Amino acid sequence: MVVTTGTGPMLVQLLILLGCLALSVGQYSSCKSLVSTDDGPTWEYYACQPRAMAMKQYMQIKVDPPGITCGDPPERFCTLENPYLCSDECDASIPEQAHPPTLMADAELSGGGVATNGISGGPVTYWQTVTWSRFPEPLLANITLSWNKSLELTDDITVTFEYGRPTIMVLDKSLDKGRTWQPYQFYADDCMEAFGMPPKRVGDLAAANVTRVICTEQYSRWVGSKNEKNVRFEVRERFGIFAGGPALRNMDGLYTRMESMKGLRDFFTFTDLRLRLLRPALGGTYVQRDNLMKYFYAISNIEVNARCKCNLHADQCVVRDGVLACDCEHNTTGQDCARCEKGYKAKSWKPGSYLPTPNGSPNTCEAAGSVGNCECYGHSNRCSYIEFINIVTCVSCKHNTRGQNCQHCRLGYYRNASAELDDENVCIECNCNQLGSLHARCNETGFCQCRDGTTGPKCEDCSPGYTWKQGCIPNVCDEEFLLCQNGGTCFQGQKCLCPPGLKGVLCEQAQCAGGKACDRASSQHLLHSGLLLLSLLLSLLL
Repeated sequence: MVVTTGTGPMLVQLLILLGCLALSVGQYSSCKSLVSTDDGPTWEYYACQPRAMAMKQYMQIKVDPPGITCGDPPERFCTLENPYLCSDECDASIPEQAHPPTLMADAELSGGGVATNGISGGPVTYWQTVTWSRFPEPLLANITLSWNKSLELTDDITVTFEYGRPTIMVLDKSLDKGRTWQPYQFYADDCMEAFGMPPKRVGDLAAANVTRVICTEQYSRWVGSKNEKNVRFEVRERFGIFAGGPALRNMDGLYTRMESMKGLRDFFTFTDLRLRLLRPALGGTYVQRDNLMKYFYAISNIEVNARCKCNLHADQCVVRDGVLACDCEHNTTGQDCARCEKGYKAKSWKPGSYLPTPNGSPNTCEAAGSVGNCECYGHSNRCSYIEFINIVTCVSCKHNTRGQNCQHCRLGYYRNASAELDDENVCIECNCNQLGSLHARCNETGFCQCRDGTTGPKCEDCSPGYTWKQGCIPNVCDEEFLLCQNGGTCFQGQKCLCPPGLKGVLCEQAQCAGGKACDRASSQHLLHSGLLLLSLLLSLLL
């Protein structure tokens, strides 16, 4: 092969990278194979993964805020090339003039077609927003792409804009089906002004920081809508840096790095993507207030190439009840093959491994009783033989279990009656109130043993006649059985507030002023009342 000077190294690097990618397509494409042995045919298992495919056919598109899509009511708009020729119209009631969100993922004409703007060879259909008619309020739009499934990127994400690319936007990803988000990449014509970040390109990164979130300016500067339309998230280039470029000439090295750098695999994993469009194309100038009908967003196509994330336990991804799911092997189950099947939890679930190449390690879930002839219900990875009592016992039980077979719950936990014995949530914490209970243990239904005067499943309430104060203490008064005397009122069950001239725990004593003897009759009356009250207290306590 003859390579032209100057382009040679780049071409060689590209060919090697494409060769690696081509090889990777063929590897890990099968989960098992029937092989012949001395004992007859048997299954041999391998790490496996589904093939990469275009995911836009499965994605759900949501656009917000409501009313951001043009056409209701109908609206005229201009283009940046002809800013004062505002003859185009968006009208949701006329199919030829409507621009709904679904047109971001429909089949496009890539050549020979005629776009609605009359340009030959361009895309025919596109989603479009209202124009920037609310200045100085910014024109903002969010586009959320959902798959309800964990996916792994295998190629660049490409978003094709009509009438100019945004000057500011953000690409976000979610790993939990849209509950939380994190940025993938920032895009701006001036990264420092927009995000306070210095501009970078993926080529500026090294293997040690290849997962860094960067701000790039190369897709945001105005070049004219007839030229560059695409905004990319460069997956191939990041992968090439990670793989080692031309220095990497074998797949063993590639997959060794894939296993050792878990962060890279996580970086390319997602369930949802979101485009935050923060400022439309301005045509290389400042916002011109005299004609805001030329500022809007329009997207004709979104390409997302990925594979279903199956943790190397499936080679097929299927649609079940309208949702993508892995067709799991290796005795695994779940949408992402992320747990062992019931009855196959003799050891903890693990994802498959790319190593050793070329077939990897399947890390198959094992049937109950198949590990060391000891059933640990998936709560232990190893067993030990205790010779002097001749038993095999599970070692280091997990998930708050204990016992020879990890079949009991640790002290402070109780059995979850709704869970199978091999469920990771089989043991529930007692959560006994430390101040109200005698200890942290509870019975098989989760009830704790309470101190005197304390009640409730977790010993967090007081029995009648008691008040909570760093634990339950007996009431001094309660306005029911322990009444304050002579017009006194009970305060928080612990003190009688007495009228003037009275004192005592229950206001049963006269308070004599000046040190003089109190009225005899009054004193005898209060003494008699006190004796009655004392007898009542004794009867309650006994």
